[in-house]
Amino acid sequence: MRAAVYGAGAMGTVLGAFITAAGKQIDLISRNCAHIAALKERGAQICGGAQMTVKVNALTPDEISGRYGIIFLMTKQGGDLGFLNGILEENGVVCTLQNGLPEDAVIQAVGADRCLGCAVSWGATLKENGIAELTSKRGKMTFALGSPNGANSAVGEVANLLACAGEVKVTENLAGARWAKLSINCAFSALSAVCGMTFGEVGKNKTTRKIALEILNEAFAVANKAGVTLEKIQGHRIDKLFSYKNAVKKRIALALLPYAMHSHKKLVSGMYFDLKAGKTCEIGYINGAVTRVAKKLGVQTPVNDKIIEIAREIGRGERKICFKNAYLCL
Repeated sequence: MRAAVYGAGAMGTVLGAFITAAGKQIDLISRNCAHIAALKERGAQICGGAQMTVKVNALTPDEISGRYGIIFLMTKQGGDLGFLNGILEENGVVCTLQNGLPEDAVIQAVGADRCLGCAVSWGATLKENGIAELTSKRGKMTFALGSPNGANSAVGEVANLLACAGEVKVTENLAGARWAKLSINCAFSALSAVCGMTFGEVGKNKTTRKIALEILNEAFAVANKAGVTLEKIQGHRIDKLFSYKNAVKKRIALALLPYAMHSHKKLVSGMYFDLKAGKTCEIGYINGAVTRVAKKLGVQTPVNDKIIEIAREIGRGERKICFKNAYLCL
């Protein structure tokens, strides 16, 4: 099946480079014309956790010809996805690797039988056009792949492509995989964005570590109320490690938290780069995904609510990205 990464920014470039290097066909598609031009001229240059330069097939959307059997969707959330129907084969699938809970939007656009979801447990940063840094350790690149609508015959072929980059777990509990990753994003991505810190710095600093733990526990409470059982992330049930009901368990959870991000300590949230550039970030699709479900279920999420407010104030130019923002969450 002909395949493409649609939204080939930092992570899409890394994924596309690994798939291409394995001898598979994949198109890297992005609206960033300068990035695509660099990929065409010099290939995809990967640094950080992996070192390679790979000649890739890079396109802007207007250069697409024909349709794809597999589309890895890696754009930011919030845009109109109707265009997918024009480039997706009748029996093709869109596998969304977006953060948050993106499957509903994809299903609305292309139908439930043409949607797969994948929770990605690694990160990357675009250093400059054509150059992407893998900010996670190479051996910690994992994917949790599943269908939101029962069995799907395309899972095997999609998994084979993803396996070119890392370990793939096919799960029947996609919701559990999504909420596990979402909980981490709510804590570490949001604090990274509003404070201007790496994931490792968020976990190491005593103040942000406490806030991250509160954000995690709010997300766990919402998932539990929604009847979702969290899947393991890289071998661990994070809700078992970091939930607490007494002071002793809280101290243990705080002590463990820095180690959770050890393999991803260099990672900086993509939301940080958006806010720094004066763009709207995805906070409403990450922490906001938790708070929307929480309101429906009657669960209180004050710390998530506050960090959304801070990020939006930064986006409106009313506040700067700085460590002091953390104190507003206490």
